[in-house]
Amino acid sequence: MADNIREIVLDTLLEMERSRVYSNQAVKAALDKYDYLDSQDKRFIKRLAEGCVERRIELDYLLDQFSSVPVSGMKPLIRCLLRMGVYQILYMDGVPHSAACNEAVKLAGKRKFTNLKGFVNGVLRKIASRKDSLPLPDPEAEPLLYLSVRYSMPQWIVEMWLAEYGREQTQELLEQLLTVHPVTIRFTRGVTEEQRRNYLLKWQQRGVQVTRSEYLDYAYYLEGVLGVTALEGYEEGAFMVQDVSSMRCVEAAGLKEGDRVMDVCAAPGGKALLAAEKVSHVLARDVSEHKLDRIRENACRLGMEEKLELELWDACREDPDKAGSADAVFMDVPCSGLGVLGKKRDIKYHVTPNSLEELIKLQRRIIQGSWRYVKPGGVLMYSTCTINRRENQENCDWICENFPFVLEESQQLLPRQAHMDGFFYARFRRLEDDK
Repeated sequence: MADNIREIVLDTLLEMERSRVYSNQAVKAALDKYDYLDSQDKRFIKRLAEGCVERRIELDYLLDQFSSVPVSGMKPLIRCLLRMGVYQILYMDGVPHSAACNEAVKLAGKRKFTNLKGFVNGVLRKIASRKDSLPLPDPEAEPLLYLSVRYSMPQWIVEMWLAEYGREQTQELLEQLLTVHPVTIRFTRGVTEEQRRNYLLKWQQRGVQVTRSEYLDYAYYLEGVLGVTALEGYEEGAFMVQDVSSMRCVEAAGLKEGDRVMDVCAAPGGKALLAAEKVSHVLARDVSEHKLDRIRENACRLGMEEKLELELWDACREDPDKAGSADAVFMDVPCSGLGVLGKKRDIKYHVTPNSLEELIKLQRRIIQGSWRYVKPGGVLMYSTCTINRRENQENCDWICENFPFVLEESQQLLPRQAHMDGFFYARFRRLEDDK
């Protein structure tokens, strides 16, 4: 059984390279596989694996400065080992530089790369010796490259944000996306104040730091927790993991008892389940059985099965039988996900300008296929978890130009705002007389 925690990280990173699995899935799989490890080792694995992904552009830039072989030309195992070593040297103060170097060399030998042990050792020791004066791009001469390397963000995304927000706000945004945000949960309506206090006390006794959200009194931020499934109240359905920005989207809809609600892209079910606490019935749709299973699992745990109707449906395809049937329609469309980079660190490497164009086309097909479900005078809630004007504000303009809606409110929430993800929502009102 593999007890070397660095070897576990190495295998996790290699799996990501081989299968292009997302880092949050790969890290969870590793922690589940080695569940026997103590919490300190698990935290080390999580931080090192996620850190190597999150800081990949910066790590590769530095390696290219100190290596005779470019990162792109290295064997995958050596490339991953070097990224691990550099990340430990730069960002893990509790790890001696000698340990970062020596353990990488040992793993190179163990994995049959004995001939490259000297290469690995030399590169890492050179970087360690220059830790306080590493050669980054000049921020004035090459501002775009500097921001890309310093914050490990693809240049095209940095360029897009610079055009939208300017240098100062873009830099603040990039810094926040590299900040570790706490886990956000909301208590369900059925939990009493006394039960809530008891749960919070038990979590604090476990070493979890708890802070109440300044926006919503039923939302809390949890720090120092590896996984919420082990917390008291989880199995009983007392709470659900959900970002405050998503909760605010539901609150902005102004739902009333008796309203008929439809969520056309509902998985994993956070907004639909919160809406179901405010109204008697919610129709939650999504495009695959796998996505519906995620909603079903959460609904069962929260005891909301009777208030939630699940239906397999492609939101791009119009359903004439549901025309004008809903007082409120939630439309959280597939998006580039640039607002949740603090949680899903490798999204930025998968999104491209071309894929963004395809996403915008898909978003508009969903709008085209689903807008008629809103009854005259009803509400359409359009939302994404991204920071991109074309997917957000420009789609809002497109809705108003092409369909019988007026925009009542829109919010671009940035990660710097109170531990929230980057998120966008807009509330539209369908015109009463739109025949």
